[in-house]
Amino acid sequence: MEYYTTKNKLILTEYGRNIQQMVEYAMTIEDRDERTRCVKTIINIMGNLFPHLRDVNDFKHKLWDHLAMMSNYQLDIDYPYEVVKPADLQTKPDKIPYPNRNIKDRHYGNNLPRFVKAATELENPELADKLIGILANQMKKYMVTWNKDNVEDQKIFDDIAGMTDGKIQLNENSFKLKESKDFTAPVKKKQVWNNHKNNYKK
Repeated sequence: MEYYTTKNKLILTEYGRNIQQMVEYAMTIEDRDERTRCVKTIINIMGNLFPHLRDVNDFKHKLWDHLAMMSNYQLDIDYPYEVVKPADLQTKPDKIPYPNRNIKDRHYGNNLPRFVKAATELENPELADKLIGILANQMKKYMVTWNKDNVEDQKIFDDIAGMTDGKIQLNENSFKLKESKDFTAPVKKKQVWNNHKNNYKK
């Protein structure tokens, strides 16, 4: 099981771990042209998260700045803008404000459904599969945390189909998610022993 304390620290939390993982994936692509195409797709997804800011001056430029930061400036591509340098960062970049909107499935949050919809627009099949795999497991994790019970994979697949108007259809024969138990923290032995002692005191 993965704990947040064992994962890489999020550099820009407003984009979430899914975007961070996509950036890390792009850094592993050896072909420079393919890596550049992948990064442009990630930029589009980042922009889709905040459509209400598309008319803000230098919005696209800020996205490329943020992408460079999330890669720790290790991403070898030709940037369309002069991105901010680490030495120029005296303060943290301004956070992108979140829009107020009603959330249909609160246990999934606001961004996850938008990521899922964005996956239908990806032209890179490998990146699309990678993204769906990350998102589906993240959805199951949220569902297990919210439901406190075993969650069937088909429930997640049905929700993904609903979010994409049926464009993404998954099934248990072709797609396997992590087990529900992988998303739950084991009870520490000390805690079990203390509970056992407390029961005898009653």
